[in-house]
Amino acid sequence: MTSDVAAKAPARHVGVCETILRDGQQSQIATRMPLSDMLPVLSDMDRAGYHALEVWGGATFDSCLRFLNEDPWERLRAIREAAPNSRLQMLLRGQNLLGYRNYADDVVRAVVAKSVENGIDVVRVFDALNDVRNLRTSIEACHEAGGECQCALCYTTSPVHTVPYFVGLARELAKMGASSLCIKDMAGTLTPAAAFELVSGIKAECDLPLEVHTHATAGIAEMTLLKAVEAGADVIDTCLSPLSGGTSQPTTESMAIALGELGYDCGLDLDALAPVVESLDGVRNRFRAEGKLNPKVKDTNPKALVYQVPGGMLSNLLSQLTEQGLESRYEDVLAEVPRVRADLGYPPLVTPLSQMVGTQALMNVISGERYKLVPTEIRDYVLGRYGAAPAAIDPDVAAKVLAGAPEGAEKITCRPADLIEPALPRLREEISQYARSEEDVLSYALFPKQAHDFLGRREDPFYDVPVQTVDVTISV
Repeated sequence: MTSDVAAKAPARHVGVCETILRDGQQSQIATRMPLSDMLPVLSDMDRAGYHALEVWGGATFDSCLRFLNEDPWERLRAIREAAPNSRLQMLLRGQNLLGYRNYADDVVRAVVAKSVENGIDVVRVFDALNDVRNLRTSIEACHEAGGECQCALCYTTSPVHTVPYFVGLARELAKMGASSLCIKDMAGTLTPAAAFELVSGIKAECDLPLEVHTHATAGIAEMTLLKAVEAGADVIDTCLSPLSGGTSQPTTESMAIALGELGYDCGLDLDALAPVVESLDGVRNRFRAEGKLNPKVKDTNPKALVYQVPGGMLSNLLSQLTEQGLESRYEDVLAEVPRVRADLGYPPLVTPLSQMVGTQALMNVISGERYKLVPTEIRDYVLGRYGAAPAAIDPDVAAKVLAGAPEGAEKITCRPADLIEPALPRLREEISQYARSEEDVLSYALFPKQAHDFLGRREDPFYDVPVQTVDVTISV
């Protein structure tokens, strides 16, 4: 029943960004949903009243090339055509773009420009370290292309990641040209109380639309979104029921109904979404029957709150240990993750830092000696090649990490991309045999091997055919 107070209060609009075509499917079926599953539902989604549809970016680009044999640019154009009235949104990792390393500025500018040209309206940019230097080029490029640039604050907890820290970061991003802001809680560790305090603090200082993104991993996401809305959040990220919950986002339909009864207007036509849900239920069931939807992604895991580790990272660590017959060390590795994170200056556990920290924790436990084995990526991080650490790196740990660094390796303090030469002229030449368009060149720039194979198969029917040699002996 709706309370008298809620019924009499004027409804405040709260926009909904739908994630099922990007983060929802990325979180639960490893971004394996083909375009053929999306096209039948897009017209209904287009008229349902969403604030935006998140349809591109993140791991979708890589997955199209690597697993689905789809051109990611053609996918975007097809979605744009099928949903002409919707704001289409993508996720971009700042200077890392859609990959896992820093790219040259000319590549960043070209990818952003072509994304907008091919149909993207809102580009959500973030940096794994919240190093705003790594966002500068993508923010400028987005505005130059005529897109809306939403700047995301990667939420995490540590002695340095306080409400004043994030409010200050929000102010800085606003000054840099953010069109809107997003609290990006990739690990699902934003509690309801913290959400209320953080949203209140940002809204008091920044006159920009504020969106809240979280994951349902720890079982508190619905309460977190409610408190965020009560504090003034303008938009929330949710996922339709076929792929909601667990490591994904809270359920779109349920949140819309609950908020509606509390006096908020999400503007969604749930009747229009009914055939969408029915169709995507079938997609989910197919992935489940094929064994491509691991039941664990639907689990609630409160350990995410204890260890501040994203749900996907928890399952990945367990998988790695199981493969090596060391699943009994799972709790040891989990306990090591926050220690490694503290040693390294409390980096947020988001791609690519979550994979790097998790691997280092795993090596520390398995080797029996902390930092005896060190991945190259951790050395690069300590050298500043990913950006500035949020807090000081433990000097003893830094010494151990850099003991195996190549001779002459020096720590940098500049923006990492300042050291990268323009790359597009060279890349155009390298892929000229197969590239038909600038988009093809950019696919190659982002993922050289995967794009080379994809484009090669497209242009040459014998690209994947093994070369056979026949020895002929002639007797005279």
